[in-house]
Amino acid sequence: MLRRRAEPFYALPALYLSMLSHDEGQLAVRYARRVVEATVQGEQVPEVEITPVFDRKAGAFVTLHTYPGRQLRGCIGVPEPVMPLREAIFEGARSATCDPRFPPLRRDELQEVVVEVTVLTPPRRMEASSPEQYVRQVVIGRDGLIAEQGPWRGLLLPQVPLEYGWGPEEFLSHTCRKAGLTPDAWRTGEVTFYRFQGEVFREKKPYGPVVRESLDHGC
Repeated sequence: MLRRRAEPFYALPALYLSMLSHDEGQLAVRYARRVVEATVQGEQVPEVEITPVFDRKAGAFVTLHTYPGRQLRGCIGVPEPVMPLREAIFEGARSATCDPRFPPLRRDELQEVVVEVTVLTPPRRMEASSPEQYVRQVVIGRDGLIAEQGPWRGLLLPQVPLEYGWGPEEFLSHTCRKAGLTPDAWRTGEVTFYRFQGEVFREKKPYGPVVRESLDHGC
């Protein structure tokens, strides 16, 4: 569990891009790693000191990649700012060990995966009078997307289109697919899109140094 760090209070920054310090980003990843370990090993999560920013409500995703192959091994999180950041990281890390798309993470894999934490800004609905306007609004490397139609909903993080080399149209199509819709559903005008930004921190190697992921914002 998380424990507040005994040090002077300071003004709480808003949870937007570049508002987590390197130390706080490192703490987020270290905590996610401990939750992953405890979940896989059936143990209680040890206490970790926190700063006040972790009490602010924010969405967060925890992603597991194999090392060094960097294949996706699990990625689950909380998209909306409905709980404190510490709880969102806990839920994401615990759930990522048993992502239904993959077999449950095994103990012998703990040394073979890297942990990544993405802190999200609140999703904002995209307004468009035509489907083509979505294409012009999406900024690769800055925006993550949520596609929603009726009960169907899917989310892709900002780093995903960079990893696969997608442009805006491909990003919209794959977000629709993630929601269980057809790839061209975004062209029908019946899908609602939301966009958000994310700040990414990850291990360079299992149990290794934590770095802030630099996303190319297309500038």
